[in-house]
Amino acid sequence: MSDLSAVARRAVEATTAAGASDAEAYVSRDGGRTVRVHGGEVESLEAATQTGVGVRAWHGHRVGYAYGTDLSEAGVIELAGRASEAAAAADEDEFAAPPQPAEVEALPGLSDPSIAEWDTSRVVDLALTVERTALESDPRLVGVEVAVYADSDEQVAIASSAGVAGEYEASSAYAYLSALAEGKGARETGLGFGLARGPRGLDPEAIGAEGAQRALAMIGAGKPASRSCPVVLDETVAASFAGLIGGGLGAKAVQRGRSPFAGRLEEEVASEAFALYDDGRDPEGPASAPFDAEGVPRRRTALIEGGRLRSYLFDTYTANREGTSSTGSASRQGYRSLPSVSTSNLVVARGSLSLEQLLAEAGEGVYVTDVAGLHSGVNPVTGVFSVGASGRIIRDGALAEPVREFTIAGELVAMLSAVKAAGAEPRWVPFGGSVSTPPLLVAEMAISGS
Repeated sequence: MSDLSAVARRAVEATTAAGASDAEAYVSRDGGRTVRVHGGEVESLEAATQTGVGVRAWHGHRVGYAYGTDLSEAGVIELAGRASEAAAAADEDEFAAPPQPAEVEALPGLSDPSIAEWDTSRVVDLALTVERTALESDPRLVGVEVAVYADSDEQVAIASSAGVAGEYEASSAYAYLSALAEGKGARETGLGFGLARGPRGLDPEAIGAEGAQRALAMIGAGKPASRSCPVVLDETVAASFAGLIGGGLGAKAVQRGRSPFAGRLEEEVASEAFALYDDGRDPEGPASAPFDAEGVPRRRTALIEGGRLRSYLFDTYTANREGTSSTGSASRQGYRSLPSVSTSNLVVARGSLSLEQLLAEAGEGVYVTDVAGLHSGVNPVTGVFSVGASGRIIRDGALAEPVREFTIAGELVAMLSAVKAAGAEPRWVPFGGSVSTPPLLVAEMAISGS
């Protein structure tokens, strides 16, 4: 790690020497593996490591950016010159300014040594076990569309002429499959997944069994009757909605007027049963880090609490536009990209009811276990959505027959206001970002089926 920090410091010094009034360097080394298996055989295996540096240069309120993979002294000097030249040629922007330093608290435990300790044959076995468990669970399981294991180990260092300095290492691993079940003249699919810091934290049998159970549960699915009724969203669907809401709470979307939450700070936007936080320091959060992509300390930010909209998410630029301070919400897609405002870990507050109690509370309605095309099926300005869904009928407060090929429709703020209860058992879901959420009971949603 110290070598990355040394590169960052050298890049900052070279950029100011090239004429920049301020400079920042972001250095990352990212290694990862992806294994795909099918029919008991390895279908593909990819492993790659990339290391690079991105440099931001300021000339007053003009900013430029350059990146590269040559970390030698000559390579860094050449890169610094390009960043400084880009800044000198850029248009002036009164809000373009370097992030200011702040004390960063260490966040241990973000990296799992099992990523390095498990060789390729061992993670291949894990992926094969996921597939085999699903196929052996029931004779109606006729195949697996895909079974995947993937991991990554990232090291990050940042430095700036303003005094920002820090480094950390974080790892992640996940596995998933899409199982195929056949019965009553149709084939149904089911998703199983798990995520952890490293492969030893994954349970391949549980992942395979989940995919199988979800596929089997959909055999014989028909269309529900069109109506308005209570709906229980399972964790994967609740996470997709939470990710959509989190995107609408980023200051960039708000400042452009492309969010249903624009101009609604401190207004009622949800029931008191729904609370949402962005927590970049959650020990369990896949996106946790001691600081964001600008070196600003990560923190826990209340977004929706007590039914009211409490905050938006800001990086340095959007905070400067708003006359406020960053919430530590800058992110990058590696060294090649400029920082931009984004969620870290979205956390939906847990409630006190088990899934069985949520279903009993719903009485008569629909349990939604999958939605298709949520991000394309929502208007980002108004929050109006209409998306395809599948799941199970809720009858007399319990799960009944499967249903699919129906739509759920509504408007995000109205949906949040109708949340009646949150479940007691949250789950980390990698859909819509990094989200921890329990199942949610919505008192009323419009269902369009037969």
